[in-house]
Amino acid sequence: MAERRKLRAKGSSNPKVEDLVEILRGRIVNHELPPGAKLSEAALTEEFGASRPRIREAFGVLEDRGLIERIPNRGAVVTRLEVDKIYELFDVREVLEGLAVRLATKNAPQETWNDLVELFGGEAEQALQKNDIDFYVSCITRFRERIISEADNSVLAAQLDAIYDRTRVLIRRLVLVPGRAMEGLLQHQEILRAMTAGDAEKAEQLKRENIRSARDCFEKYKKFLL
Repeated sequence: MAERRKLRAKGSSNPKVEDLVEILRGRIVNHELPPGAKLSEAALTEEFGASRPRIREAFGVLEDRGLIERIPNRGAVVTRLEVDKIYELFDVREVLEGLAVRLATKNAPQETWNDLVELFGGEAEQALQKNDIDFYVSCITRFRERIISEADNSVLAAQLDAIYDRTRVLIRRLVLVPGRAMEGLLQHQEILRAMTAGDAEKAEQLKRENIRSARDCFEKYKKFLL
């Protein structure tokens, strides 16, 4: 696999914990390891040439991030998101992502957002007309990364990264709901207009409304999304 080649390229016979965490995190958030899947220490030790203590250390990091849980007599399994936990995550996302947008708008020059305005304009609209959901998701990811960077708050960044890891699969499912991607696109266009105008409070309000509308969409279609 590509991951093993990368590890070998680093010349490590016992990969670093952070490398193992990043590979396993990627498999979980991309649904290669779906909720409930078991992670075998023995299999991962053989696959990556890592010691069992190092695999266990990586498991500890993933558990702290809420991506796996270690169950007595079962070992490590990928966490299943329960409905009540999803609502809790939406509530926290609304506050934290709104805060990130407000801080980023205050901190960055207004022209910082020009490339995102262009991205969420014709390019994204054309992509959605072609049903290119992956392009739209990449736009959202780029927006998210930029606001976290410009917010310049390490505590906030760590919290948002952990939350995003736990909700990434759900986000991809939500944008497949008919009309949701276009609705989200229009909402982000409004947010960016407020940001380019330097109106931090309005931008925060619009971002919070965006998260609430995603929550409402989940409420309506949850039986098809979980």
